Order: sequence, then C-alpha cells, then structure tokens
Amino acid sequence: MEYIIGAAIAVVVTLLIAIPVTRSVSINKYKRDEEAKIGNAEDKARTIIDEALKTAEEKKRESMIEVKEETIRAKNELDRELKERRNEQARSERRIQQKEESIDKKTEAIERREQSLAQREDNLNKKREEVEKLSVQRLQELERISGLSSDQAKEFLLKSVEEEVKHEVAMKIKEAETRAKEEADKKAKECVVTAIQRCAADHVSETTISVVQLPSDEMKGRIIGREGRNIRTLETMTGVELIVDDTPEAVVLSAFDPVRREVARIALERLIVDGRIHPARIEEMVDKARKEVDNIMKEEGEAALLECGVHGLNPELTKLIGRLKFRTSFGQNALTHSIEVSQLAGHLASELGLDARAARRAGILHDIGKAIDHDMEGSHVQLGTELCRKYKESPVVINAVEAHHGDVEPQSMVACLVQAADAISAARPGARRETLGTYTNRLSQLEEITNSFKGVERSFAIQAGREVRVMVVPEQVSDDDMVILARDISRKVEDEMQYPGMIKVNVIRESRVVDYAK
Repeated sequence: MEYIIGAAIAVVVTLLIAIPVTRSVSINKYKRDEEAKIGNAEDKARTIIDEALKTAEEKKRESMIEVKEETIRAKNELDRELKERRNEQARSERRIQQKEESIDKKTEAIERREQSLAQREDNLNKKREEVEKLSVQRLQELERISGLSSDQAKEFLLKSVEEEVKHEVAMKIKEAETRAKEEADKKAKECVVTAIQRCAADHVSETTISVVQLPSDEMKGRIIGREGRNIRTLETMTGVELIVDDTPEAVVLSAFDPVRREVARIALERLIVDGRIHPARIEEMVDKARKEVDNIMKEEGEAALLECGVHGLNPELTKLIGRLKFRTSFGQNALTHSIEVSQLAGHLASELGLDARAARRAGILHDIGKAIDHDMEGSHVQLGTELCRKYKESPVVINAVEAHHGDVEPQSMVACLVQAADAISAARPGARRETLGTYTNRLSQLEEITNSFKGVERSFAIQAGREVRVMVVPEQVSDDDMVILARDISRKVEDEMQYPGMIKVNVIRESRVVDYAK
C-alpha cells in the first residue's frame, strides 16, 4: 500500500514539474493541445490516486482484520492455558487437602496408640512389681521349705548345669572322634594293610660288637703279637677295640662305627687265613679290607635302589645308602629299614593315586643322614637334608627328609606318606629293640604321666609300653569325665614322650559295693 501511494505521489510530482516546463517551451504553439493533455493527465492522476487510496484502504482493512483474528486466537489460547492451569491448581489443592486429612487421621491414630501403649506400660509396670513381690515371696517360701539360702541354691543349680554341660561335651567329643575314625579308618586301614602285605621284609638285630671265630686258642697269641704290637697296630689302623678274653676260639671286635668294625672283621679273618700276622701285613690287609668294604657299600646301595625301583641317584648318595647296611637303629638295620620305608611309601602313594616314584625316592633317602652321623655333628635329619640339597634332589624329597620326624611341617602328601611308612616300619613287632635301661625308663615315665592326673588311683604300662591301663577313683571321675581324661592323658603323652608307633590309653572305672550278711 505504501508503494502505491509513493508511486502516485511521484506521478503527481512529475506531472506538476512537466506542466510548467511544457508551458514555458511552447506556450503559444501548443497551448490547446497541452491543456487537453494536462486535463487528461490530471484525470489519470486522480484516477490513479483514487485507485491507490482504495487499494491502500483495502490492504489496511485486511491487515486490521488479520491483526484482530490473531489477537482473538492469542486471547483464546491464553484463556485455554489459564483454564488448564486453574484446573491443575484445583486438582493439586484437592490432593493436598486429601493428604492433610490423611495425615490428621494418622496423627490421631498414633496419639490413640501412644495413649494405649502408655496404659499398657503402666499395667506392665504394675504387673512387674506384683511379679517381683511374688518372686520374693516364692524365694522366701522356697528357702523356708528347703532350708537352703539363695546362694546355696544357686551353687546347687550351677553344679547341676555344669554336670549336664560336661556330659554334653563328653558326648560330642566321643561322637566327633567316632565319626572321624569311621570316615578315616576304612581308607587308611585299606591303604596301610595293602602296603604292608605287598612289602614283607626280614629284620635282623645287630649290636655294636662282632665276633671272629679262631681255628684255635693258639691264634690269640699270634694276634696279640710280641709285646702286643700286632693288636695295637690293628686297633690303630681300624679304630676298633679287640677284646681277647677267656672266650674259647673267639675274638670280640667292639666299636660304635659299624663300618670300621666291618673293616677290622674282614682284615682279621684274612690275616687268620693267611697266617702271616705282623704290622706290615696288618696294614696291607686293612687297606684291602677298606677297598672291599667300599665296594660292598656301592654294591649294596645299587642293589637297594634296584629293589626299590629308584633310578638316577648321584653315585655318592648311592654309596652312602649302601653304608647304611652297617648302621643300626634300636637294633633295626638302617638299610633294611630304608628299603622297607621306600616300598611302603610307594605302595601307599599308588593306593592314593599319588606320585609313587617320588615317594619311593624320598623313602630310600629319608635316613641318609645316619650314614654320616658318626663323622659329623648334627642330627641325622639335618645331615640328610644337607646331603639332599648338596646333590640337587627335588624340593619334595628334601621336605620329606626334613619332615619325617616332625622337625618341620610337611608340605606335600609325599612327606606325610614317608612319615607314615617310617612309623609302620619302626613300630611293627620285632622290628626294633631297646636297651633295658631305655625301656624301663620309658615305662616309668609313662606311668608317672598317667598318675599325675587328678582322680587316677594307679596305672600300669603293659604290652611293652604300647598300652597303659589307668584305674580311676569312681567317686572322683564320672563316666563323662573318663572320655575327657583319656584325651588329656593322650595329649600329655604325645607332648612329653618320644616313642615308636602309638600308645593305647585305656581308662577303667569300676564301682564296687561290698556288704556283709551277719
């Protein structure tokens, strides 16, 4: 619309400018024509202006109508939003009002409940006071009827409860031990019995002396020699004491080192056969005997390894194993014992599905320290462990050697099997024998330990110290106490004594009533 008005005004202005110019140029010549043209232009200008004004008015009306419609639409939209907000606010107010009403109701219910609880608490306090009064009256009445004070009654009750608890503890200990034995005995007995049946070894008791038979008593003088030089040379070369006494046709060789004793025995027997007995010949025979004993040890070691199925052992260890042939422990030959332990450990490992080769190897080497314990300081366990480390044995074998007497904790099942095999070999009847002094001291110590417990009347060590029978005073030790007493005695014996195998603790309680008919 503004464009049309501008155009009309421009036309008018143009016309207004053109008219005077035209008039000034040809006023006289074209006066009429120009007037006519001006009249026509004025009419056209007016027409254009009227049309422009009309168009502008129409556009204005249309714009006003659009503005009014837009205003109406915005107003309607605003009214609708206001209405929705008022409705939402009304709903929120209703919900808040409902919640307030619900809270008021709950508050009233809580107040009523608190009042009820307070009343109940008052009633309970009253009843509690009544119960306390009745309890005091009952206690007084019980004391009057029983003639016991409350402290005495408490002591009686505590004693009764203690007896019941002691009974339950004894029963649980017995049940636990029974279950453990039932679960373990079946497999253990099967494995051990199978291993023992598969390994039957002879046992030979040896001492610290050897006896050499002589063809006649005249040979004793030749062995002694002029001024005793022969016997002194032999004793000096071998380190063995020769005992020439009244025993007919025999000479006794005495030494704690079995190897030296064997060298002396072989050398003396060869001298007797040869007949030429003098210091030079004695030295020659002793040297030959040493070489022969070395060969014997090597052969015995190889035979033992072959018997046990152990291969790849260092030659020095093989020779030391053969040296065990001349070593005894409590009368049991150390080599025979090692072979038996190796075989038992291997059989047990096979039964349990473990490494039988490692078990046999650890078993044959478990007492290797006894081969050098006469020459070096330290226990045979320490010496054996050092030897195994020196000759690069596996950690499993080293731990088994180190742990077979419980000096360290076993770190593998092989070590546990070697412990068990060692105990089986040492504890079987006839395997070992002790000196009379050691035997009697062990029995005395066993009886002293059992007699030290309260309620023990007397005790007897029987079955060569493998069982102890403990007689208890029935008035001081009940049936339940017997279970605990037997367990305590067993633990103390394990802690304070050293013995092969195991010792059975048998606790006996006997009640006897005697009366006389007159």
